[in-house]
Amino acid sequence: MKNYHSLRNNKEFQMVYNEGKSKANKYLVLCYRKNDLEYNRLGISVSKKVGNSVVRHRTTRLIRESYRLNQDNLKTGYDMVVIARQTAKGKDCHTIESAFLHLVDLHHLRRVEHN
Repeated sequence: MKNYHSLRNNKEFQMVYNEGKSKANKYLVLCYRKNDLEYNRLGISVSKKVGNSVVRHRTTRLIRESYRLNQDNLKTGYDMVVIARQTAKGKDCHTIESAFLHLVDLHHLRRVEHN
């Protein structure tokens, strides 16, 4: 089941790459830009340098799951592209999720709770 909006074509990815901001850590790179919508759109890029198709798809699923578990805590109205680095190969779900959250915090994309 798909419960998030995704970036669909190369043009949308290129707009994020060219007009957005990016930061990286050991396992992932996160690029983002405002999209003037009321929801976020996610794009995931895992190149052949990361591994064969089984490894790439597993990495994609881990990134997607990290986003799914945390999407309610993110600010809305952004296009985000998560790029997996070679070091992400073979990492577990917790490692990928903590890398994703680290980048979200670096970009200040986490929703601030008002008490």
